[in-house]
Amino acid sequence: MLLAIDVQYTENTAFVAGICFEDWRSSQPCGEYVSVVNEVAEYQPGFFYRRELPCILKLIEEHDLRPTTIVIDGYVFLDGTEKPGLGKHLHEALNQSVTVIGVAKKAFSGIPEAHALLRGKSQKPLYITTTGNLGAAMQSIATMQGEHRIPVLLKRADQRCREAAKAAGG
Repeated sequence: MLLAIDVQYTENTAFVAGICFEDWRSSQPCGEYVSVVNEVAEYQPGFFYRRELPCILKLIEEHDLRPTTIVIDGYVFLDGTEKPGLGKHLHEALNQSVTVIGVAKKAFSGIPEAHALLRGKSQKPLYITTTGNLGAAMQSIATMQGEHRIPVLLKRADQRCREAAKAAGG
């Protein structure tokens, strides 16, 4: 099972959405999950993972999810290969048992062009980082369904957590 995750914040509450799918070419999820995390840690520049990691782990634990790969909105490595970002911390928290692919919409300072991926007709790349093989990760994200820059199931994770936040009055 593959799992795309995103998190939406309102003040000190987080709404975490997980979209499960069976294949990189899937157009529909096989499951959608939402968790709410109250009293989220404050954002600290340079330590974003401290805020988001507990939220992602709660979603996985609360819904007993067992993905082989997790796709996050963000970076695995901030420099592409060594400086740990959210995805690397997630990989470590899961005992290195799950491949993590980061899909970021903005270039982090110093990220090599080798991590840039153009999808659809967009001239703005996504930036791919991973705990696995970069070429395989880029191919997987490139083959995901959707004509636009953001694959439909990644977009669905974003929409689902925003919907949950809005329904809660956020």
